[in-house]
Amino acid sequence: MKLFSRWFRRAPSKLSWMEPAALAALLERHDAPLILDVRGPGEFTGPLGHIIEATNVPLAELPAHLPDLVHQNRPVVAVCKTDRRSSMAAQELHEAGLSDVSVLRGGMERWRVLGLPAS
Repeated sequence: MKLFSRWFRRAPSKLSWMEPAALAALLERHDAPLILDVRGPGEFTGPLGHIIEATNVPLAELPAHLPDLVHQNRPVVAVCKTDRRSSMAAQELHEAGLSDVSVLRGGMERWRVLGLPAS
């Protein structure tokens, strides 16, 4: 039976995506979501910069931060360079119990192409 359970694992839940312009508009509000940048520290402070007010938690360190993030119980938008790592992070957050999690479509590359503000 174990063999079958490995072959037929549950499919990941459908991810919620957020367009950069929609996130930029949300950041103008007083109840803005938590921006969780899952890139490494060098990328976070590197040439692409990061979204102002973003919290940097590298993907490899996310499991250690899950209890605190779940406890905050606020909407989260996961961000990385493109959207690959942030998709994985969003899945982890969802599985940990957060229901309001989105992935920034295109990540920081798309954010910067659109000329949106970054530090």
